[in-house]
Amino acid sequence: MAMPLRQSIKVATYLAEQKLRRRDKFPLIVELEPLFACNLKCEGCGKIQHPAGVLKQRMPVAQAVGAVLESGAPMVSIAGGEPLMHPQIDEIVRQLVAKRKYVFLCTNAMLLRKKIDEFRPSPYFAFAVHIDGLRERHDESVAKEGVFDEAVEAIKEAQRRGFRVTTNSTFFNTDTPQTIIEVLNFLNDDLKVDEMMISPAYAYEKAPDQEHFLGVEQTRELFRKAFAGGNRRKWRLNHSPLFLDFLEGKVDFPCTAWAIPNYSLFGWQRPCYLMSDGYVPTYRELIEKTDWDKYGRGKDPRCDNCMAHCGYEPTAVLATMGSLKESLRAMRETVSGNRE
Repeated sequence: MAMPLRQSIKVATYLAEQKLRRRDKFPLIVELEPLFACNLKCEGCGKIQHPAGVLKQRMPVAQAVGAVLESGAPMVSIAGGEPLMHPQIDEIVRQLVAKRKYVFLCTNAMLLRKKIDEFRPSPYFAFAVHIDGLRERHDESVAKEGVFDEAVEAIKEAQRRGFRVTTNSTFFNTDTPQTIIEVLNFLNDDLKVDEMMISPAYAYEKAPDQEHFLGVEQTRELFRKAFAGGNRRKWRLNHSPLFLDFLEGKVDFPCTAWAIPNYSLFGWQRPCYLMSDGYVPTYRELIEKTDWDKYGRGKDPRCDNCMAHCGYEPTAVLATMGSLKESLRAMRETVSGNRE
């Protein structure tokens, strides 16, 4: 687990505070979508299928920042769409960083070199670049040639300027253990990004490609083989050890979608950013008026093949905090990752 030590301490302190206050539902990180528009048409994404009028909308800065503050979460993942297409994305980031929120700006990096002068390096800020494979696989997944090469150059430029750079990789049933090993080795050893996040693809109902999403058993076999031979320990993965155990099938968890709530142009989305069962105007209403018990594998058929980090990483984090053994294990991996 390669999360910076300062961030690890803040998150651990935050979780301890929630326990002392006897809160059973609270946000770990907010998924903020200030727009749905994107400059790519990825086959596995359902976000750009909105009507043209919706794709033209941009969330005001005050609304975006206000939603994060309303939730109280210590971390923010700014997604979309492509956030760098938002004309005031730099101001959204600046204000959140000023509030000492840890901000991850998710991007395909096509606009990163053009927009990079609008941002400043900070221990509270990182670019999270989406990389689904090496050149051929990545360009195929985003349906456009040249995207991988541009993303790599953008990452190098951001690193040269002193920014923290993380990556996010989504894997499908067209992947093999070897393709996962190859891209993570490249990101870890060649590009030397700060952290890497991985996730099996979730079956978006509106995604153009419905044939290549992973099932639960496929996911477990894929990651069990990819993690073999000590790969887990050498990669700077931004995940708790228990979540990686979960991907391998060593443990199983219920979904805690409430821990990574989504706020978009439509409001707070029920129950998570992967499924849409309506929207509510306030975070409190999302938490108090959503029937969380009806979601998860074995409860809702839409959840049956989901092993995405947004639902299960928070469960793993909470399980870690509730176990001295797992807490020490996570601490060892955090310290080890920060020494590399």
